[in-house]
Amino acid sequence: MTLRLAHRGDWRAAPENSLRAMAAALAIPACDGLEFDVRGSADGIPVLLHDPTLDRVQGVDARVDDLTAAELAASAIPTLEEVLTAIVPAPGPAGRALMPFLDVELKGEPVPAVIEILEADRGETLARTVVSSFEAATLRWLRRERPAWPTWLNAVALDAATVARGSEIGCRGVSVDARNLDAAGMARAREAGLEVAAWTVRSLADYARLEALGVVAICAEAEALDG
Repeated sequence: MTLRLAHRGDWRAAPENSLRAMAAALAIPACDGLEFDVRGSADGIPVLLHDPTLDRVQGVDARVDDLTAAELAASAIPTLEEVLTAIVPAPGPAGRALMPFLDVELKGEPVPAVIEILEADRGETLARTVVSSFEAATLRWLRRERPAWPTWLNAVALDAATVARGSEIGCRGVSVDARNLDAAGMARAREAGLEVAAWTVRSLADYARLEALGVVAICAEAEALDG
């Protein structure tokens, strides 16, 4: 089954990576979980923000790592801990309650507090969670700290270099730009023992194509999130 993950929450309802966007996404029946971005505040607290600055989304001329978590909260930027606390189990197969699946993408320099906060919420094995990043150095750091945690290398293309890098780091899989995924790339990843996820899909047609290829998860927006 391909997991449908809300890319930065549902930005149609609220600003991306906000608590309200996450809640809106999880209210959609077809949504299996969330993808969101984590950076460090000036006081070392993991917060949700994609860009290094607040300019695009919050309209504030400031860098996230120049502001404390309390100062960022004034712009409705939540901490990782606040988001995890707000997530509750959802109905699953056979009436079992399941925690929504999480793709936690690490941006910028590693933030050590991420480990303690995720572990407290999702356990030592990081249940129904994967940590992803475009930064190989960040993934290597995490692999040293928590070798058993599942990780995805984020990449633009599913070429031989991406597969080799993901394997060398010890990742469970790779998460790739949906526009660059095809059967040949999927075969290359499978031969290396890597699972494949895709980002970011807005149309149902694109979603169906990727689902047919056998990706394990799709970061979805707009109609693709609604299913």
